[in-house]
Amino acid sequence: MKPFAYQRAKDVESAVTTVAARPEASFLGGGTNLVDLMKMEVLKPELLVDVRHLVSRTIEPAHGGGLLIGAGMSNNELAADRRIRRRYPMLSQALLSGASYQLRNLATVGGNFLQRTRCPYFRDVTMPCNKREPGTGCAARDGVQRDLAVLGADASCVATHPSDMAVAMAALDAVLHTVGPSGERTIPVNELYRSPAEGPQRDTVLERGELITAVELPAAPVAAHSRYRKVRDRASYAFALVSVAAALEVRHGSVTQVRLALGGVAHKPWRATTAERALVGRPATEAGFRAAAEAELAAARPLAGNAFKVPLARNTIVSMLRDLTEGA
Repeated sequence: MKPFAYQRAKDVESAVTTVAARPEASFLGGGTNLVDLMKMEVLKPELLVDVRHLVSRTIEPAHGGGLLIGAGMSNNELAADRRIRRRYPMLSQALLSGASYQLRNLATVGGNFLQRTRCPYFRDVTMPCNKREPGTGCAARDGVQRDLAVLGADASCVATHPSDMAVAMAALDAVLHTVGPSGERTIPVNELYRSPAEGPQRDTVLERGELITAVELPAAPVAAHSRYRKVRDRASYAFALVSVAAALEVRHGSVTQVRLALGGVAHKPWRATTAERALVGRPATEAGFRAAAEAELAAARPLAGNAFKVPLARNTIVSMLRDLTEGA
């Protein structure tokens, strides 16, 4: 690891100003991803600005009946909260599937959104990677492809986003609250991530020095009947091959509301809006679920080594919706 300086910021404004003015500086929250990448010299910040003590670690009622979650809250604290488990069970389940207990104790809600990909070619500094060094190429396309994206990728990058929590947040239409050099703003989670075509080296629309301070969950009664399912190579401490966050309301045999997002298949949490549109107002049948899943995955462009993800995603979507229907 290269030497670096550490600074404990006094307030949000000074932290934002410092990081915005110094390209070699980074915010430090839990550090569970950042420090790993620093050890591998994938990232080489010269200054870490500690902000965890500056942002809230509580959950408060939000306007409209939702919840406002402080970005400094740990993943374990959020997963264990009774309001989350009762009103948004898919979120609690996603968090608990995301990492070991020890890591969840340290990892922050705000930082979870900003995890860098676990693509091995991004993490290997001897290999070309457009995300790490723009213009060098994408070694992953001709390499080991099992964990790579099947949706939203292009020739410049086929890496997947690793977060489980963000998949559930996308399905729940969560909104980020931030403070940056231009002031405060809100960013829907479904608008946070940039596509590889926009330049794979920059994952999000956040400005330099922009800090996530809170996450707002809108009131969503349908979310009380939701689940998160993660398909992976082993039962613990593994990233998703495919994951599904789903909420479903069925009345008189027809789908009246549905929320659906996929993980492990794209550069971002993939909100399955095509499938949602195909489901609402239709009979809640396995045939209907399969048709909706196939419509969503029609845009998939898998590589030879990850083509299995397409039927795996389709079957996981169908299984989740079937289980939610039976439990309704």
